[in-house]
Amino acid sequence: MPVFKIQHITKYKYDRPVRESANQIKIFSFNKPGQEILSHEIVITDEPNINKFTDYWSNTVGFFTVSRPHEELIIDSRLIAKTTLQEIDETLSTKDDWQLLADEISTNIILLDLAQKEKIKSQEKIQLILDHITFDACSPLEAAKKYSQFIFENFKYVKGITNVETRVDEILEFRSGVCQDFAHVLLQLLRTIGIPSRYVSGYICPNKNGMRGEGATHAWIDAYIPRLGWIGLDPTNNCFANEHHIQLAVGRDFSDCTPIKGTFKGPANHELMVYVSVGYEDGTVFEDETEVLMNKEENDKAPVIHIQNQQQQ
Repeated sequence: MPVFKIQHITKYKYDRPVRESANQIKIFSFNKPGQEILSHEIVITDEPNINKFTDYWSNTVGFFTVSRPHEELIIDSRLIAKTTLQEIDETLSTKDDWQLLADEISTNIILLDLAQKEKIKSQEKIQLILDHITFDACSPLEAAKKYSQFIFENFKYVKGITNVETRVDEILEFRSGVCQDFAHVLLQLLRTIGIPSRYVSGYICPNKNGMRGEGATHAWIDAYIPRLGWIGLDPTNNCFANEHHIQLAVGRDFSDCTPIKGTFKGPANHELMVYVSVGYEDGTVFEDETEVLMNKEENDKAPVIHIQNQQQQ
């Protein structure tokens, strides 16, 4: 049962004071089978009051404002979590379960919502993948694993070529991206064949063999499988979500799970720095740091309300 110490720092720096900022955070982890939160502390510039509520997907959401002028905003989250591997009995999913799945979807509004594919321009590319790797003789779980493996083997993990606004159409064209992108492609594949699927945000913690995206914010998907429930699949690493995955939030896509997003008032340019470190019990620490220049304006007459956001790697 590994214990991980995770520090997640988000820092916004402005080239001149901004009048105020309002921000939403979804960085609250929780206890669930295989995941126990031992402690969690969040420290924010100016120590604002964090108002919490539960959203449609049962995520804990925090909202806060910094109302005085400021040139920097730091959100520092420190989490200690203990995890255990949850065994999956794959024999419980059979090729006869497709009708059972359809019956469950017909009586559950959330499953029905999560089984609806997005309207994209490149749906024919999704269909080509489905035609190349048929699922007719597979169980729902086997089909989900096949398409996760396809993404792992045919899409390159490359940082910096996509952002939070990159659409599935572009990812299918690039055949490259990061975990957020691969999760969105897998969602489209599984929903097209009728498997309800949801986006998952969280952290991926180090293991001895190394994993893509480790030591950083991470994304994968949950697929709903009859008799098994929600099963986590990580197409970035071609594996089930396991004791190295710490879950924060779920939703239909990234927009439902954005770890931190907000707005500020003022004609300032700003830089975003995201630092994540994951510490093992033996003292080993894996670190990931990303800096992004945002909102480059040419003069002081730029719009006074700006959006600030961050991508999952």
